[in-house]
Amino acid sequence: MKNIFKISKEERWLALGVFLYTLMLNALVIIKYYDQFTKLSNNYRSLFVKTFHISGFDPLTYEVVSKWTTSYNIHRHPLLAFFMYIPNQINQALIMLTGHNCVQFVVAAILVFCAFYSFIFLYRIFREVIELQRFDASALAIFTFSFAYVMVASMVPDHFIMSMFMLMTTLYISGLKMKKHLPLSRWQTVLLFIFTAGVSLSNGVKTFLASMFTNGKRFFRPLNIILVVVVPSALIWVFSNYEYQIFEYPRWHSRQVAKLRLDEKHKKKVYQMYKDTAHTSDSAEIAFGVNNILKRQAVDAYRKKQQSPNVAHQGEPIAKGEYISWTDISTPRTMTAVENLFGESILLHQNYLLGDTLTGRPIIVHYRWVFNYVVEGIILLLFALGLFCGRKNKFMWMAVSFMAFDMLLHLGLGFGINEIYIMSAHWAFVITIVIACLAKKLNDRKLVAFRTLICCLAAYLLIYNTALIVEYLTIL
Repeated sequence: MKNIFKISKEERWLALGVFLYTLMLNALVIIKYYDQFTKLSNNYRSLFVKTFHISGFDPLTYEVVSKWTTSYNIHRHPLLAFFMYIPNQINQALIMLTGHNCVQFVVAAILVFCAFYSFIFLYRIFREVIELQRFDASALAIFTFSFAYVMVASMVPDHFIMSMFMLMTTLYISGLKMKKHLPLSRWQTVLLFIFTAGVSLSNGVKTFLASMFTNGKRFFRPLNIILVVVVPSALIWVFSNYEYQIFEYPRWHSRQVAKLRLDEKHKKKVYQMYKDTAHTSDSAEIAFGVNNILKRQAVDAYRKKQQSPNVAHQGEPIAKGEYISWTDISTPRTMTAVENLFGESILLHQNYLLGDTLTGRPIIVHYRWVFNYVVEGIILLLFALGLFCGRKNKFMWMAVSFMAFDMLLHLGLGFGINEIYIMSAHWAFVITIVIACLAKKLNDRKLVAFRTLICCLAAYLLIYNTALIVEYLTIL
């Protein structure tokens, strides 16, 4: 583990290739927004949110690194703002030296690092854990990073590639432990949980799944459950609530007070207008008339908002709450899964290219070419065959449990289902890990045919997705 970040001789050419490619993607994003984002501002949130448009990704990391604040949803990303404190301080030093906001360069360094080591750890999983040949491990690692929203996650200032990095780290370490019949120690589990859950709370569950698969029955010992699951979960939840009270609640309260003042001012204006028009001094009659006007205005505003082409279907949450309010029990699951889960995640749509469902992109977009559906069908078939061939592989089922948890959140609870594809970096790598179990069972002619197919698929996805990304960042 001491040399986990050291690049071996075998990995050097692959490492150079992925480094240059992710660097190119980030350079394109920097160039597109350089003129606007290098300016100093008193309101970075407004600047970045109004200007940055790549799919449904949020540029909140730009805001936090420009001027430190807990802009992320605290209960979903409890420690992410604190992880960005040192990058923020580096950016502050660069601002003092240059007089320009260097946030794009600082964030790009983080994204390239996370994408780079996500690729390296995935390659090592194929080589060291599943024990594929060098060519097959290289082809499958490249194939994974040719998926549309793995590529996009590597260049946008959101948390997804950071999550992928932590999940790949968790899988790699757990896989090595499992292979050597060693337990994942308590301190390792807690440390991995802090980073995975700190970046995105739901991913912390995957650390517990990794520990459960690696340690077997030992995981369920009462003392282990208390020290590894209960205590860390309770602490991070208590900390997030404390963080909310210190940082977010004062801002929320000031917004509510300002809203009440505006509402009161508007009510007084309507009151005076009604009084002057109705020519009456009866306070009860005036109050009744003013209430009717305010109700009609509220209904008209709601209808106007719902009819706006720039407002996507927001769904119906299961219940209220910081996390559960993001669920959706009204969106049709089947079509969304087919078109977005196994569609846009792998191949970008030419129509509404990298559009956002909150700014005019429909929830479901169809491909122009039937061939793209054929490609997706082939990948799904390979995935199904991999599940069958790896049915006795404990490591594969650990990876599948990661994906299954995401599917429970997205397809079961409807969490973020309108834009499920942007979360591909959380689970897309599981597809190729499963396919790797298929490669492990093949030999001779079948292996040659498999390699040819994977290389063709990877080449097509790389060329197709890269061309559309470049088009969006340089032309549109």
